[in-house]
Amino acid sequence: MAVIRDLAEVNAELQEQMERTDTVDFKMITFSLAGKDYAVDIMNVKEIAKADKFTYVPNAASFVRGVYNLRGDIIPIVDLRTFFHLPTDKKKDGLENMLILRIEDRVYGTIVDKIDRVVGINSDSIQPPHPIFGDINIKYISGVVEKQGELFIILDVIRIFTQSEEDKAKPRGQAIQEASVSPAPDNFFPAPQSAAAAALPEPPRDSDLQFVKESLGALKRFTAGPYNDTWVRKRFADWATTHGGSDLQLKNASEAEEFLKPFYSPSTGAFWNDDFAYTLKAALPDMPSNSIQVWNLGCGKGYETFSLACILKSRYPDGHIKVWANDNDIMAISSAPNMIFDLEDVPEYCRGFMSKGKNGYSFSPAIKDSILFEYHDVLNENPLPELDIILARDLISFFNEQQQGKIFADFSEKLKTRGVIILGTNEELPEGEWLSIGKSGVSAFMRA
Repeated sequence: MAVIRDLAEVNAELQEQMERTDTVDFKMITFSLAGKDYAVDIMNVKEIAKADKFTYVPNAASFVRGVYNLRGDIIPIVDLRTFFHLPTDKKKDGLENMLILRIEDRVYGTIVDKIDRVVGINSDSIQPPHPIFGDINIKYISGVVEKQGELFIILDVIRIFTQSEEDKAKPRGQAIQEASVSPAPDNFFPAPQSAAAAALPEPPRDSDLQFVKESLGALKRFTAGPYNDTWVRKRFADWATTHGGSDLQLKNASEAEEFLKPFYSPSTGAFWNDDFAYTLKAALPDMPSNSIQVWNLGCGKGYETFSLACILKSRYPDGHIKVWANDNDIMAISSAPNMIFDLEDVPEYCRGFMSKGKNGYSFSPAIKDSILFEYHDVLNENPLPELDIILARDLISFFNEQQQGKIFADFSEKLKTRGVIILGTNEELPEGEWLSIGKSGVSAFMRA
């Protein structure tokens, strides 16, 4: 009986394995790259398309073919073959096979050699990636699976297009490659030490402060250093008070974000509120020329740029104003020039520069023609002329010290003698070399 019972158990186990194999709980779209079979989770696939005309994007990484108008939506196009350093097939008709992927709330187009079919499998049959698949970096593989004699490499498209908290990788979906940079010259921009920073009392525990600084860099890519030292020390003192002097360390990204919440400038990602806009207008000095050249870094979807342009038109009514607005978010920068608004959503200081259309209000040519929105990584070279104003709110703090040196060296080269730099509300430049001309949340500086 014991033998019979054991055989029954074996048969039951085999039957369970067969049933599990037959159960489909994971579907994937399969395709080929350089002769090998790959797949992606069908839940990340929005649609399949063919296209041959892509709009070139200056300064983009080599694997970015450009942007594409998908029924009115401008999406970035990434060639997976170039991304993985694989050979590329030449198409006779010029049409490229594309998987249109939805990653979180964004849409991307990816070029592949050939799109095959939908394959259903049981997720338990997916095996972990192995270094034997040396054609591509193993960190972009979520698993491998065999189906009817075919081996499919399943790509982790979320890892490819979004930032990993574990390795702090640059978001590949933005199509930016980390530039190699040189240290700033020894005599350039010494660490600022304002009177406020010098008078600030030491926080409860210096070791905890240092740990918080390191955690901000690791979890949020925030460099706690000379350009925000006053704020960081004050914020840490407040943090220590609210946490009762214990458990001051930042354990995860959520706590780091909570620590940084008061750092960001007012009206980030939106039209400037009246207080900030009028305070900045009052701080702006007279310009030596009617030709006013402006660089707006990290302009996002364009709300900040339009706010700035309206304030400049109001402050310098006879000026010939040109604003170069840059961001490394392709989706945001592509849609910025054509935004339509409800008039009640537009601040009062902008309404005099609006025109009514069939679908709503947009900015008049006087504003639109003064702005050039361009995709650009601040770490790359640019051909801008000498500048009267540089606007870079809450930007410099999210680069490492070496990158900060490169950025400010570029600022120093391009800024005119009486030019103005506008930083984030809680960012500062060194006293002695720079004269603060802002107040009430406006951090603006001129050369001393």
